[in-house]
Amino acid sequence: MDTESLAAIREAALDYFSRSGSIRRCRAFTEDTGGTGNAAAARTEAWGRLVALGWPGMLAPESAGGLDFDLAGAAEVLRAAGEHVAPEPLLAIAGLAALLLARIDGAPARALLGELVEGRSLPALAWQEGIGDLSDVPLDCGCDADPSHVGGLVLQGEKTMALPGAAATGWLVTARKDEDTVLLWVPRGTPGVNEQLLPLVDGEQAANLRFDRVAVPASGLLAQGDAAREALRHALAAGQVLQSAELVGCAQAMLDQTLAYLRTRSQFGQPIGSFQALQHRAVDMFIQLEVARATLAEVLALATAPEGLPIERLEAEASRAKARCSAAALSVSRSAVQLHGAIGYTQECDLSLFYKRTLRLAAWLGNTSAHQRRYAALAETARATEDVAWTGDFPRSADWNAMPEPAFRRMVRAFLQQRYPAHLRYLSHRARWSEMRDWYLTLSAQGWVAPAWPQAHGGMGLAADKMIAWIEELEQHGVARAPDQGIVMIGPLLIQHGTPAQQQRFLPRILAGDHVWCQGYSEPNAGSDLAGLRTEALQARDAEGDHFIVNGQKIWTTLAQDANHIFMLVRTDRDARKQQGISFLLCDLSTPGITIRPIHTLAGEPEFCEVFFDNVRVPAENLVGQLNGGWTIAKALLGFERIFLGSPKQSQYALGQLARLAESRRLFADPVFLQRYTALRLDVADLVATYSAFADIVKAGKPLPPSVSLLKIFASETYHRIGALLVEASDEAGAVAGDQTLDGQAFNALSPLIGSTSAMIYGGTNEIQRNILARQVLGLPG
Repeated sequence: MDTESLAAIREAALDYFSRSGSIRRCRAFTEDTGGTGNAAAARTEAWGRLVALGWPGMLAPESAGGLDFDLAGAAEVLRAAGEHVAPEPLLAIAGLAALLLARIDGAPARALLGELVEGRSLPALAWQEGIGDLSDVPLDCGCDADPSHVGGLVLQGEKTMALPGAAATGWLVTARKDEDTVLLWVPRGTPGVNEQLLPLVDGEQAANLRFDRVAVPASGLLAQGDAAREALRHALAAGQVLQSAELVGCAQAMLDQTLAYLRTRSQFGQPIGSFQALQHRAVDMFIQLEVARATLAEVLALATAPEGLPIERLEAEASRAKARCSAAALSVSRSAVQLHGAIGYTQECDLSLFYKRTLRLAAWLGNTSAHQRRYAALAETARATEDVAWTGDFPRSADWNAMPEPAFRRMVRAFLQQRYPAHLRYLSHRARWSEMRDWYLTLSAQGWVAPAWPQAHGGMGLAADKMIAWIEELEQHGVARAPDQGIVMIGPLLIQHGTPAQQQRFLPRILAGDHVWCQGYSEPNAGSDLAGLRTEALQARDAEGDHFIVNGQKIWTTLAQDANHIFMLVRTDRDARKQQGISFLLCDLSTPGITIRPIHTLAGEPEFCEVFFDNVRVPAENLVGQLNGGWTIAKALLGFERIFLGSPKQSQYALGQLARLAESRRLFADPVFLQRYTALRLDVADLVATYSAFADIVKAGKPLPPSVSLLKIFASETYHRIGALLVEASDEAGAVAGDQTLDGQAFNALSPLIGSTSAMIYGGTNEIQRNILARQVLGLPG
């Protein structure tokens, strides 16, 4: 479905749930612990209204009277249902049951699907045989031929957690027959069915079922063999994706309620939302939600792509979505209660409805840990080199975005294997220009040195998906990062804000490796408070023309000793407001009056520098943008910097190092390590999804929103978590300084941890990024 159609579906769903008083109905049903007739009648009436909208059949084909939504369209309805804690069993009936029946051929299944669409039947899926069991293969529940009825079967066994409990008109039961799986329809009231209703935390019901020699007629056999298993596997995986959408809706509602409370509740004479500790807690809720939203969007895009997904991949992606969205919604729910204080602990607060719904959704159909384990079992293992041979050439330019991703990856991988210097793989330190110059020039000669730049300016013009593939292949091969401020920072800025003369003068020299750039932003008393900078540039004129005279100091300038140019912020009007008196200059570092002093990091590497300016002359044509308009340029560059710092590159590299260590020490045989590794692997996969969403904004030529700060936070903190586990998993070797050898390649257990420590500081500390999000995105008071 296109974006416009999805937006229309979402708007219609939100409108219905709001007008119908969904939250009020949920409270009434939840508090009706006695199961009164009035409540049952109200439920029937509410379901009838959904039938009138066609939603029970939203995933059914038009031939069955359905709306024929794809999974993305149905997800919009479920997300809206989550935002209004809708009490109707949409997921159980319109999701699981309809998905299952729609994939089965045969008159009995078509007839039952038609009854579902018309609201005359509410079939509940009964597949699970044990708590926590996600297997689609029935082991205990079996059936044999019924000698008294031709084609009939006798069903024996138990099922658990069949929803929607008492509202179901019957059950779609999976069972074992000989070596096959069969799918049976057992209507309510069939002799031999014993039902035990379980009250769930949100007021809903599940059923535990025992089938004691239940006679099933031939018409009750809906499917068998591979057809039954494939239909069940698809229904469960797609249902888990829809469940993830409902969890995202619940989390959004809880965040919205919490933000409203923080803005209005006062203590100590001011809104509690002005307290930084609460602001940062709210920002973490927001980050969890946004990462979950990005993950869900990517999984839906994969699931609804025209080429479709193999069932194993769909199951893996469903587990990824469920693991992320469950964890995010649970985290948001706990923080929401805490930030509401005492009122959040009461049943009268609407938050309680969402909190309980989240608990039920997160547990049903597999919880976070269960889906992490399933993802580990299903996800693709490391690819062997011999399986990915590339037999083509390496063109300088092509329509890269039209190239199938597997072919693009094979090409990049082969290029790296043939051209990248082996001694530079898996460097543990920040590479210097002297080490990386030849590789940079190799990429430049190939036309591949600026993968994200538009082709019109000499880049590859890679779309977000191809850029992610590029990054992943480089990280998996252990390619070191060259000094690249020209490629990732000032180049994109000049493409967007530079004059044609500046573009012609500087961009080709960046691509050729003639100009190596560094960034001059921070000063001794202007780090996170960048607008407090004091380096001054005074306008002057002489016989050689207009220019600026620069005096001051920059600090934390990465690899300035390797650079020959610097882009910097300077104060050009000392009397203006802090942000209004700043300009953006480009400066040749060979200009007289510049002194560079390296600073050694925790790792002992001279990665940062102080740069001193003593009456340095900078030509006026090196001003980017307007005089005193540098803050606008700076914010644009900070956006580029934050999306760059939010790149998954560092986390992917660190995860690769962790996997190397685990393979060497056979740590994957340890279930505790495997669970922790898989959680981090999913963090990186979901970081990629989040990054791609912002990369698409950049590719569209739109300004990055302030919410890009969340990317820097999540990326650097994911990197740090991986680094911490790498040190822990190294045991005593985690305290060894410098490089070690692991399977013939350099390995440094400490490098990712130490590197990630600085990643949470530079580019604006993560605490400052949380302040930005709290005020500019969440609208909390200052």
